[in-house]
Amino acid sequence: MIFGLYRALTILGGPLIGRYLKRRMARGKEDAARFGERLGRPGLPRPAGPLVWLHAASVGEALSLLPLVEKLVGRMAVLMTTGTVSSAKLMAERLPVGAIHQYVPVDRPAFVRAFLDHWRPDLVLWAESDFWPNLLHNIHRRAIPLVLVQGRISPKSFAGWQRAPRFIRRLLSGFTLCLGQTPGDAQRLAALGAPKVACAGNLKMVMAPLPGDEAELARLRQSVGSRLLWLAASTHPGEEAAMARVHKALARRFAGLLTVIVPRHPHRGAAIATELAAMDLAVTLRSANAEAAGDIHIADTMGELGLFYRLAPVVFVGKSLGGAQGGQNPFEPACLGAAVLFGPHMTNFPEMAPAMLAAGAAEQVADEAALAVAVGALLADPALLTVRRHAAQAWAASEASVLDAVLELLAPLLQQAEASHARP
Repeated sequence: MIFGLYRALTILGGPLIGRYLKRRMARGKEDAARFGERLGRPGLPRPAGPLVWLHAASVGEALSLLPLVEKLVGRMAVLMTTGTVSSAKLMAERLPVGAIHQYVPVDRPAFVRAFLDHWRPDLVLWAESDFWPNLLHNIHRRAIPLVLVQGRISPKSFAGWQRAPRFIRRLLSGFTLCLGQTPGDAQRLAALGAPKVACAGNLKMVMAPLPGDEAELARLRQSVGSRLLWLAASTHPGEEAAMARVHKALARRFAGLLTVIVPRHPHRGAAIATELAAMDLAVTLRSANAEAAGDIHIADTMGELGLFYRLAPVVFVGKSLGGAQGGQNPFEPACLGAAVLFGPHMTNFPEMAPAMLAAGAAEQVADEAALAVAVGALLADPALLTVRRHAAQAWAASEASVLDAVLELLAPLLQQAEASHARP
């Protein structure tokens, strides 16, 4: 019943959907140059032979699939879809040669049919929990093997889906295989009706290190000189002011301390600078081509987080202290050898965060006062800092086997796709 109502609304609600998309475009949330792709109109021709389609909602999910893309691109044609402008820009930089990026079509039946008629995938790999009913229904109707990778159902989402058991069971019934990020995710997927479930581990633990321009890194190091610095990464509203207060507390101990803040959403950079300048701090903005100077440097640019992870020996991972909660990915700074700190709210990484703590690869702080103590201890003790950095990098390296486990589970479907011909 819910699916039928949803389908009817997406068919009859065309004018409303059109106005909604126009408003998104006016706010820069749709790509005007490639908007036809959102309507199911292909932007590129389909390569000959078997094709695997990977879908990820946005930046984080797409990055987690990149190691898988790199393994597949030499075997068959690879199509990656995402739904956001920021993820499309990142994929333009990060996808390996031979992989194609397109925007995922808006979930209207006509758009979905046009997309599938053109691309004719032989295998679909779907990331996390971006469940679009019309897309999933039409993939299933065409008998295309469909695998959920990085499947994630939080306890909160699980409780919500239990209020619509038939609907989620129908959505999950089209998946040939569901791979949970964690054993808990796998158990919740099975309870919601997924027909075949397994857990190979979290691909976010095998992401390739974020890129960083070596020449720019050398220039930044020369610019910073002997100043002590630490980084607050992927921060959300409310956290930047807390980082500023931590800086003030630490600056009394460490003369010349530099705090670098990389907000999760770069467009907030100017507003953050205004907020922190009102706290009597000297603030510089990277988007204004300012040097990493003053008290706090705000790196409000896209695609440079890897650069600053290489620059900073101590990294606090945001979305974990207050306000927005759940945590950002702590694997990224760990694999680049930073000493990792995060707050008490890491529910987005229910397996990773405890594993890092158990391995000594990260430290959890209860509040901003505890963060100031933890950062101060690391900056004051080079030997402790070295131990913590080595522990983080060693833990990250030990997780590399997850990708092999995922590929082993996908092997029969990949072989089937390789043996098939593109559908006429």
